[in-house]
Amino acid sequence: MSRNRTTGVLAAFVLGAFALTGCSSAPDAAGSQAPAESGAAAESSTITLYTSEPQEKIDAVIAAFNVHHPEITVDVFRAGTGDLTARIATEEKAGEIGADLLLAADAGTFEDYAERDLLLEYASPEAKEIRQDLIDAEHFYVGTRLIPTVIAVNTNVITDAPKSWADLTDAQYAGKIAMPNPDVSGAAAYNAAVWLDTPALGLSWLEGLAKNTPLIAESNGPVSQAVADGSSPVGIVVDSLVRDLAAAGSPIAAVYPSEGVPFVSQPVGIFADTEQPEAAKLFVDFLISAEGQEIAASQSYLPIREDVASPEGAPAISDIEFLTPELEQIRATQADAVQTFNGLFQ
Repeated sequence: MSRNRTTGVLAAFVLGAFALTGCSSAPDAAGSQAPAESGAAAESSTITLYTSEPQEKIDAVIAAFNVHHPEITVDVFRAGTGDLTARIATEEKAGEIGADLLLAADAGTFEDYAERDLLLEYASPEAKEIRQDLIDAEHFYVGTRLIPTVIAVNTNVITDAPKSWADLTDAQYAGKIAMPNPDVSGAAAYNAAVWLDTPALGLSWLEGLAKNTPLIAESNGPVSQAVADGSSPVGIVVDSLVRDLAAAGSPIAAVYPSEGVPFVSQPVGIFADTEQPEAAKLFVDFLISAEGQEIAASQSYLPIREDVASPEGAPAISDIEFLTPELEQIRATQADAVQTFNGLFQ
């Protein structure tokens, strides 16, 4: 398959308009809007989801989905994005992907799968209600939430918080920073390419950051915990984890750097060889429905719909400076960016 791609998926994020057409779903008992019931999967079926979502969060999503579709069992295989992509690569070579859907990573990862004919084309009826820049032009995947990477600080330890990525190269933060491993975290791999592609940062900034000998943790979760417990009082981490820990009482706060923040949209896509396409489509519909997005916001994620409010403690989307590089450029350079990162930090 030839995918002569434009890069509108990410490039117009800040200025991207919402679709203002009427919602196709009806209010549920709680006042939110659930996806329209199609009845397409009325018979009992089981679908398998590969995801990097924390187990308790995906369990909550599935429980809410099963209120509408009790006939569909969703089996979950959960792992870090790096492990998931390695598993999919092994299964692809064997000739059979072991999942029906993937919910993880970034648009670039899904672009690669689409080019290899691994994904099913599906235009969800809910998609017209979300940010249009998060929808693949050929409908092989769709973003499900906005997950920026920010600077986190332990407010008991850091009294003069950094305000920019550039500030992290200051010697006062030597030995105090933690960040995730791009070999494990899809967001971290994407970030490495974005930072190197950003003129205000680039290789010189990454080299300066390496001089402060950050702790390279396996994933975003351990990074946020290290900041919260003060063992590494400064972290480079996704913002949802900061809000989770702050809500639980940890002395942690997020800083959105002045140069802008990279972000991923954690897309969802259906594998082309699924034996349960209708059930898989219903799950996609639910994820991007108003009800699905209210669950996302309750789990500290920034929603992708205008009719769903941001989580408590999060800045308004319009107040966040997002880094929006050309997707094709990031795809072309990400592997080299991770190699550069590993050479500097490991």
